[in-house]
Amino acid sequence: MEAAFALLVSAYFAVSIYLLLSKHVIRMLLGVALLGNAVNLLIFTAGRLVKEVPPIIAPDASVPQGVTANPLPQALILTAIVISFSFFAFLLVLSYRAYQDLRTDDTDEMRLAEPAGEAPPPAGY
Repeated sequence: MEAAFALLVSAYFAVSIYLLLSKHVIRMLLGVALLGNAVNLLIFTAGRLVKEVPPIIAPDASVPQGVTANPLPQALILTAIVISFSFFAFLLVLSYRAYQDLRTDDTDEMRLAEPAGEAPPPAGY
């Protein structure tokens, strides 16, 4: 099962990097959202995928008996979901505001800080 999740995580990372390298802002936003999901799935997979009992300690014991589920990756993923949602909402508002001002979502056409009549900066060194 972990091999299937490893392949899924690698596919998520590959697609998200492909989308982040695009020159359109909407694709970049989708890449950021997919990258957040890939990281969450990676944390979940790293926390071992087992069907075990919840980490509840019996009243007469001081430690859990047997193998139990690890609650730390689940807590980390819940926190990461909240943070990634707020980050995505911020990026969405920021990109919408840039689209309102510049009337484009193409990053090659977003050259507001550079004069329109001059040559573009050097592409390489």
